[in-house]
Amino acid sequence: MSSHSLLGVLRQYIGLGHNTTSHGEKLISTLGGCLGVAAVFIITSAIVATGLLQSTTGYLVVSSMGASAVLLFAVPHGALSQPWAVCGGHLISAFIGVTIAQFLGTSAIFAGLAVGLAIGAMYYARCIHPPGGATALTAVVGGSSVTQLGYDFLLVPILINVLAILFIAVLFNSVFRWRRYPAHWAHITKPAAATSSNASDRQFELTQEDFAAAMQQLDSFVDITTDGLIDLLELAKIHAEKNITHPDQIIAGHIYSNGKLGQLWSIRQVVDAGDETDPAKDRIIYKVLAGAGNYETGICLRSEFKQWARFEVEKKNNQWVKVSD
Repeated sequence: MSSHSLLGVLRQYIGLGHNTTSHGEKLISTLGGCLGVAAVFIITSAIVATGLLQSTTGYLVVSSMGASAVLLFAVPHGALSQPWAVCGGHLISAFIGVTIAQFLGTSAIFAGLAVGLAIGAMYYARCIHPPGGATALTAVVGGSSVTQLGYDFLLVPILINVLAILFIAVLFNSVFRWRRYPAHWAHITKPAAATSSNASDRQFELTQEDFAAAMQQLDSFVDITTDGLIDLLELAKIHAEKNITHPDQIIAGHIYSNGKLGQLWSIRQVVDAGDETDPAKDRIIYKVLAGAGNYETGICLRSEFKQWARFEVEKKNNQWVKVSD
């Protein structure tokens, strides 16, 4: 196996994928995270300063809010980022962590127990939020300044922190129409996508019931809302219908996809193509750039390659996309 091939396999195993977001989106997420965490400090401090709520230890912000900021401002449409996930995840986890610290202790074994129980509770309460695990852990190993708060820890800082960061997330993301928060707001306020054909004309139409059955078979949590998943599939269908024929010509140097999904998907580049007039002798040489058979080379008849190829592709933002007509 070549070093290039080995690197490709290693990237797959460690999950080093491509990020398709624009530089502008990355900068927006960065700014949102800065404003979000700063606002948590300012709002919580202001509330305590008014005397409406008391904090006997000065412990005003829990560190897991930093992790929540990543989800709320970098992945605002993710299932793990939605308001109930944020609120329920932190509060339920905090309650579990405080209870264990108060009645069992703060040793390493109890810290693990707190995080484990928090995961299970978030699953059943349908509010999985990874930073909640950090909140449960903080309640157990956060030191005397946290332990002496007892169940007041759920109010200050947890509840105030959560409400503050949710408020900023709603406000900040509302400025950008493509990333409204919560995710359902983005779904109901965006214009309907133009379709290239009527859904009734499609031979095979996936349904929400198909999604439900597939999710049950997968039996693993997927960080995307149902609306987001359906929207993504619908856009993919529309994109697929733009070109449902095989390429007219197979040209040396050009890159083609078989248009399949999953492990059957493959991208090939034509390395050399002869000019034989006899179809039985007109062969091409190709190399596989991505997908099934990655890094392999092959030779076949032009007619066979044309039947294999669905459309021509090019690489943009580290992703393979159809070549525009």
